Amino acid sequence: MRALWFKRPVLILGAIVIIFYLGLIVKSGQESAVETVTDPDAGRIIKRFSDLEEGINKLLDVPENIMLTKEENEQDKPQNEKHKVFPDSALFKKWGDNLSEDDQKEAQALFEKYGYNVFLSDRLPLDRALPETRDSRCVSKSYPKDLPSIGVVLIYLNEALSIIKRALRSIIDRTPKNLLKEIIMVDDNSSNENLKGDLDLYVKSLEQENPDIRFIRVRHSEQRGLSYARASGWRAATADVVAILDAHIEVQVMWAEPLLTQIKADRTVVVSPVFDRVNFYDLKVISYVAAAQAFDWALWCMYEGFMPEYHKLNDDSLPGKSPSVMGIFAADRKFLGEIGVLDEGMKVYGGENVELGIRVWTCGGSVEVVPCSRIAHIERSHKPYLPDLAVAMKRNAMRVAEIWMDEYKHNVNLAWNLPFENHGIDIGNITERKNLRERLKCKPFKWYLENVYPKLDSWDNLLAYGGMKNLDANMCLDQGPVPGHTPIAYNCYYYGPQFTYYRASGELYIGGIKSHKYNDNRCLTDTGSKETEPGLFNCKEAMQKGMGINWDFTQGKELKNRQTKRCLEITKGQLLIQECSGQRWEIQHILKASVWPTES
Repeated sequence: MRALWFKRPVLILGAIVIIFYLGLIVKSGQESAVETVTDPDAGRIIKRFSDLEEGINKLLDVPENIMLTKEENEQDKPQNEKHKVFPDSALFKKWGDNLSEDDQKEAQALFEKYGYNVFLSDRLPLDRALPETRDSRCVSKSYPKDLPSIGVVLIYLNEALSIIKRALRSIIDRTPKNLLKEIIMVDDNSSNENLKGDLDLYVKSLEQENPDIRFIRVRHSEQRGLSYARASGWRAATADVVAILDAHIEVQVMWAEPLLTQIKADRTVVVSPVFDRVNFYDLKVISYVAAAQAFDWALWCMYEGFMPEYHKLNDDSLPGKSPSVMGIFAADRKFLGEIGVLDEGMKVYGGENVELGIRVWTCGGSVEVVPCSRIAHIERSHKPYLPDLAVAMKRNAMRVAEIWMDEYKHNVNLAWNLPFENHGIDIGNITERKNLRERLKCKPFKWYLENVYPKLDSWDNLLAYGGMKNLDANMCLDQGPVPGHTPIAYNCYYYGPQFTYYRASGELYIGGIKSHKYNDNRCLTDTGSKETEPGLFNCKEAMQKGMGINWDFTQGKELKNRQTKRCLEITKGQLLIQECSGQRWEIQHILKASVWPTES
């Protein structure tokens, strides 16, 4: 470091003299105008001095802290230049620049265990304020005084202690005392020690502060899954209305009144608040627009716009009809019991919310999303139940399909690429639930599709699905690089990129099929040009451009384009469209062979 200072002594000395001289000039100008600089030249001198000083610093190219020790240099670094111990962790992408290495290690360990930022949660106030996310029309609404009482059920499994405390605090502070009758805490066999003694002490302090509220603890001796845990909470409740929530939430002000108002007007409606997202990394609340809570044929949850008739009302503060719920909901306690609460035969996670939505709608009730009710909900980076939730999700989806979906149940098989018969999945005993459906005289699933969820594509003209293999080349159709528009021939492994679906219209999709009518599938195309490679384009786009998207196919025979009369074939490992030579194709699962197009 010393060598750097002695390389250019003359330059340094000259710079010091200039700075000293200009400093005298500026000082003189400043003394003549202590409060306000009235001489415009004085301002120019100051600016020139500043510019010159900056120029000299650049010329010297000497960092400001060049003479500091290594330790002092590290302390003086900008916060965002501190070493990141876990540069690839999702937790530290947008948070944690100012943490020491030890704090980063602690935060990362907690994040891996819980799926959200417990390090930060432990340092935030339990009664932290939340931003106002409601529509302005909600703020000015008034609600009836004689609303039904509410019992809140919190479900948890190895949740962070500070997260549960904050949920409890928000419910107590933001629910009118005359409405909140009870809080039921259902522990689905957590192993965390602090969810026993420490949580017990905190709940006891809440009981002393709020003698009019019943605090009920339900602990499972083994893990039973979300559906069973929610039913356990319902069984313990006594209030008029039961609200079943996750434990990683914070309720907003006036969250309960809009829900209770809807149920007071119609005891058969099941209502859901709008979930504002709480970032898992910095726990900030992100406002979400109100939307219907829907699903695809694999029964994964998703958001969707309300039906067109809702938007014609031009009032986003009004409740909107929804085909399903996403697990957080409120209902008349007795009505929920009458229609079977939740299916306790569900395992671990997933599907129970879709089952509830279908059951409510077809058995005499309805489902609504209430935009004026807001709950801040942590969106976990990963869930604590299983490393791969698809295993439980697939099993539960097959159970829902078998009980409720009638002739459409095989669409769930299609979505999971499972054979219709002998799929090998144990869905448990469904006799009691089938008897419930018969006893309640529930409407058929076809009625649900036509009247509640017409956006769901019924897939009723599918002829075949699964991997599509060329018997002569012993290779399969594959969607190829994504993004991209060129399918390829590849060794058969029968997973997502090789899923194909053949419709009665002659359309052949590669790489998947969309569950909803408003989405466009990707069709195998013959462009009609001299190019011999096939294309893979959105079907509507391909039709508009005059591409051939309709194919004739019979199991074990050629695959011929109806428009160009050319065939899809494989030559030397390459997928080509060319004059038909009789190459044979076979698809994994056949649905309606008897109605396939006849050979041309």
